[in-house]
Amino acid sequence: VSFGAETTKKFGREELEGILASLTDEKYGFVLRAKGIVECKCGKWLHFDYVPGEGDVREGSAAITGRLCVIGCKLNETALSKLFGI
Repeated sequence: VSFGAETTKKFGREELEGILASLTDEKYGFVLRAKGIVECKCGKWLHFDYVPGEGDVREGSAAITGRLCVIGCKLNETALSKLFGI
């Protein structure tokens, strides 16, 4: 199953790292992978990748709007929406 969204929300780097660390919580389902591009509060763009136990956030090229995708089993879309603030 996958959960995807577009967002104009701006994230701080530490905030995004915290969100990725939270994906181990079973209340979100069993997350196998997450990735996306979101705007940073500093005006740059952040690219992120997540696999169980390892998240990576880095600066990258700009996008028109933020996008994210979470892939896994029994995903709780409502909880994921709240986690990402979308």
